Amino acid sequence: MRKVIGIGETVLDIIFQGDQPVRAVPGGSTFNAIISLSRAGIATEFISETGNDRVGNMIVQFLRDNGCRAECVAQYPESKSPLSLAFLDENNDADYVFYKDHPHDRLEFSCPAIEADDIVLFGSYYALNPVIRPQVKDFLDYAHERGAIIYYDVNYRASHKHEAVKLRANMLENFELSDIVRGSADDFQVLFNTADADKIYRSEIAFYTKKFICTGGAQPIELRADGGLSRQYPVQPTKTVSTIGAGDNFNAGLLFAIISEGITKSKLQEGLTEQQWDRLISSGMKFSAEVCGSLYNYISPEFGSECRQSLNNL
Repeated sequence: MRKVIGIGETVLDIIFQGDQPVRAVPGGSTFNAIISLSRAGIATEFISETGNDRVGNMIVQFLRDNGCRAECVAQYPESKSPLSLAFLDENNDADYVFYKDHPHDRLEFSCPAIEADDIVLFGSYYALNPVIRPQVKDFLDYAHERGAIIYYDVNYRASHKHEAVKLRANMLENFELSDIVRGSADDFQVLFNTADADKIYRSEIAFYTKKFICTGGAQPIELRADGGLSRQYPVQPTKTVSTIGAGDNFNAGLLFAIISEGITKSKLQEGLTEQQWDRLISSGMKFSAEVCGSLYNYISPEFGSECRQSLNNL
């Protein structure tokens, strides 16, 4: 059975409406996608670190309760589990305040087994952090050698804008190792001072990989791929409760479709048809819209059950 292996941060997201906290849920960009994929019936593993405290125990148990293997989540007794405060505005978009001591990151884990056509999902500052870069790079190199599909979600926050130049070499290595790169218009505005998908693709991405997706909230999704393929996908208007996990679950939906459609690494390298890309992007949008309807960071168990059923019917 193909599986998705995620590597990334874990946090406890405390969500505010106005000045009042309304919910606290385990989170993290890759974490959110992995939980949704687990609920959708995909075999998953997660690599991360957290504190050996009440919050860390809750996060690890949450992974296991949702069917994700958590043997590669290290818990350090001298570390405090990180927190994220998410303040929702009138459009239910979030402004974040993070509490995490990055210099104390260490990322110690035994590499899980990776088979050809498994999928590795990674991204955010975690994928660039100089403190753990050697471990992350070794893992990505191993996944590449084993024939995994590597999916990179740039997810670069404005709070790290001052580090962009210093981290550029790490980012280019990530582009080079990746089969698909996705980022948001906000990410690229921070990194490259432009949100123009064509400019970003031509000047920053295409040399390394030909498969690029740029999302922009309610703005159309931009796809650039092999053979000069250029597609734009309008985002259907939807009533949002929270957009916190929107991009993370777009990733989850697209990866769910890669597996359910039987798309292997070799098929991806050969180049997908417009119709295949249409189905992948559509699945990403469905997962994203589903999660925007709640204060949770992942698809509901009910939506996940429908996805499981569709997998069983293949």
